[in-house]
Amino acid sequence: MVLEGNPEVGSPRNSDLHHPGSQGSRVLSSPGEDAQPDQEPIKYGELIVLGYNGCLASGDKGRRRSRLALSRRPHANGVKPDVMHHISTPLVSKALSNRGQHSISYTLSRSHSVIVEYTHDSDTDMFQIGRSTENMIDFVVTDTSPGGGAAEGPSAQSTISRYACRILCDRRPPYTARIYAAGFDASSNIFLGERAAKWRTPDGLMDGLTTNGVLVMHPAGGFSEDSAPGVWREISVCGNVYTLRDSRSAQQRGKLVENESNVLQDGSLIDLCGATLLWRTPAGLLRAPTLKQLEAQRQEANAARPQCPVGLSTLAFPSPARGRTAPDKQQPWVYVRCGHVHGYHGWGCRRERGPQERECPLCRLVGPYVPLWLGQEAGLCLDPGPPSHAFAPCGHVCSEKTARYWAQTPLPHGTHAFHAACPFCGAWLTGEHGCVRLIFQGPLD
Repeated sequence: MVLEGNPEVGSPRNSDLHHPGSQGSRVLSSPGEDAQPDQEPIKYGELIVLGYNGCLASGDKGRRRSRLALSRRPHANGVKPDVMHHISTPLVSKALSNRGQHSISYTLSRSHSVIVEYTHDSDTDMFQIGRSTENMIDFVVTDTSPGGGAAEGPSAQSTISRYACRILCDRRPPYTARIYAAGFDASSNIFLGERAAKWRTPDGLMDGLTTNGVLVMHPAGGFSEDSAPGVWREISVCGNVYTLRDSRSAQQRGKLVENESNVLQDGSLIDLCGATLLWRTPAGLLRAPTLKQLEAQRQEANAARPQCPVGLSTLAFPSPARGRTAPDKQQPWVYVRCGHVHGYHGWGCRRERGPQERECPLCRLVGPYVPLWLGQEAGLCLDPGPPSHAFAPCGHVCSEKTARYWAQTPLPHGTHAFHAACPFCGAWLTGEHGCVRLIFQGPLD
């Protein structure tokens, strides 16, 4: 029997179904909960896109940027599930036509859909992430190309959803942040078509997955010097945690992981099938190095006056203000297989091994020979340690523990593959360890 407008479940409120809404201008916060104009905004955390090293190549502009802080809104804009309707499919368009009513539509067949309506939640703030540039998206994210390039322009081949995911933050301490697959569109709807993975839960509610999925990995031991990579999971539309599907877009869901949640932790990775984001909490960012500390480390490294062991020229890391263009004349270069640091020179080529293969004049190991660049996105660093290691083969420099952590962290690629990558540029890591300890020669005087 088709029920039109009659709720089958009156109040599907559940800690696992605590959903955010979309646009803050549409809802009002309850009295006493609004932020005061003279108060410093409460920061929930920051999202950092891997592969940009602190700034988009074209510059951070508006909602398109490499890093976004999520702060408490002046007015709460969260929503939570309210009632569920079983309706005939021809009536779906009518049910979804009210832009002021948030809803999720699950199409079960050509003649049957389930629509879950949402009501305003004055206790939560919602932030949406996706490829769309429409106003309901707070953080516009486009595909990051593996291998060090960033696809910043619109891409017809993009695998990132226009409304990829949403993050719900509690407006009261401890300001818990939760992630959910899919975001509400311009009509305040989430639509899961007939071919999308969807199912009825044991308590009679609905849940589902997006086409390419939203994957999350929480690090073991927090995001600190003792961190280790965790296990990748998939997050459903209702925020439940599942093991990965056989392939990224398979219709068969993984197994429910009941002892894990969608609560974001410091260092949690969010993969949108084309771009990977890192979540940092305010407490975690206090432990991370600051830009001033990174600059002090650069100046300290240059003050040691490292020299090329062959040309005997003094080497120096360029100022980040220069940007990453062509290497500077004093730029340090490294043989990534052995870690010996030199100035640039044109000898030692092994063209039979490839145009970038060189033979180190000190140890005779043959491998890539690349310029060194300091990692400038401080939020990607696990500790404020000295810049002693470089990723191979891109040459980005950071602390030992930061380098070893990212070299051990597999990042999703395509529908099946996982690759460790440099967090600063996105280049896939190579070699036995993915990084190398730098061996500098001090001044001879």
